[in-house]
Parts: sequence; structure tokens; C-alpha cells
Amino acid sequence: MSPMISVEVPDTVTINISNSQNDTISFERKYSRSLKIYEFKAKLEPITGGSAGTMRLELYSGERLVCRLDGDSQPLGSYPIEDGMRVHVIDQFPCLQENVPKFELSLEEYDKKEDSLRSFLKKNKLGKYNAEEMAKQEEERKRQEEEDRQKVDGTAIGARCRVTAKNNPVRLGTVLYKGPLDGKPGLFFGVKFDEPLGVNDGTMNGKRYFDCGPKYGSFVAPKAVEVGDFPPEEFSLDDEL
Repeated sequence: MSPMISVEVPDTVTINISNSQNDTISFERKYSRSLKIYEFKAKLEPITGGSAGTMRLELYSGERLVCRLDGDSQPLGSYPIEDGMRVHVIDQFPCLQENVPKFELSLEEYDKKEDSLRSFLKKNKLGKYNAEEMAKQEEERKRQEEEDRQKVDGTAIGARCRVTAKNNPVRLGTVLYKGPLDGKPGLFFGVKFDEPLGVNDGTMNGKRYFDCGPKYGSFVAPKAVEVGDFPPEEFSLDDEL
């Protein structure tokens, strides 16, 4: 998710937890998106019996692997995690003991619940249980990915651009980076703005992608970027009141 795309998301996410020790699943657990991954792992210890120091986490949508949650210092919300997804814990489970709480329900027991999130989604054909809608979303995702790839491939470093993002003013700048960002799906442009209207200095999670002054840089989704003849705006004292 690009920091420049303002999307209203809830502060928490409700997900399911599975593990490589057995086939049971802990359903509908709510976590703060601001949790760092190492903090999230600590909360998974009493649920799974695994060790926060050794466990590895994978994020699934249905049976499809979305990504690996491998940045311990990154917040949970920095990954493309949504309600109803499943986090799979891989570990040797050295902490698994008789008195450690495990999973409340088996898959069969959970499927019988009438008041569960899964039951609600099934009855109303929402989310992954709406095959037609899921097919449309997958088609749109692929179309957007191809469109983004073509725009990124066709844009030269140093190109001038105009960025239009929700809840932000229209900004002019220069493309100084194009490509992927560690831990985030998709492609991005790294833009140095003409004015300090950005959110960083060309770095993301401690990694530098390009150089600029503080608040002059941002990573922006390709669809928010228009490349063209956008010369820097000139200001004079006569413009000030």
C-alpha cells in the first residue's frame, strides 16, 4: 500500500489463525493493524504454542498465499491484510504444553455455527463466497497490474510528473525511482516533489530508494501519477499578500 493513497481502513482486522502443527484453526481473532510483527508473534505464542523468536508467518486468502509477514519491525497493517484472511504459523512449537490454550473449534465445528462470520458471508454471498464478484476483482487486479507495469516500464527516471491522490493537493515533482518496495505488493513511483508536501526523504522502512530532503519524497501508486510536461511553478514575492 502506498503511503500516498489515502484509503480509509479500520484500526483493527479480524483474521483466522492456523498452524503447521495440526489442522485446527482459531477463528475470528481481532488484532490492531498498528501491531509490529514481532508484537503480533508474541500474541500468537499462547494461541499456537509456537515461539515468537522462531515462528514464520504466511498470509492466505482462502488457499492462495498472499505474502509472507517477514518484516519484524513492520506494522501488521503495512501488509495487504483484510478481514477474513488467514495467518498461518510455521514453527517447531517448542512451547506447546498441556496447559497452553490451543484452538477453540475444529473446522467442522466452526462450519456448524450459525452466527459466525463465515456463516454470514456464505448466506449473503459476500467476499470470497461470491464467485462472480471474486472473478471480477481478480480480472480488475490483473488489468491494473498490467497497466501499472506498462506505465512504469515506459517512464524514464527524471521525468516530470503530476500526482493526484485522494485527500492530498495536486503536486508536481520528478520521478526518481520506479519499481517494487520491500514488503509491499505492486509497483510504485518514488517522487521528489517541488515543495515539502511528501511524507519521507526517499526511504521506506530504513531502506533508501532515492535522495531528497525531508518531506519532499513519497512513494506513489502508478495510477496516481501523470507523466508529462509539468515545469516547476515559479513564485515571487508579488504572489504573497
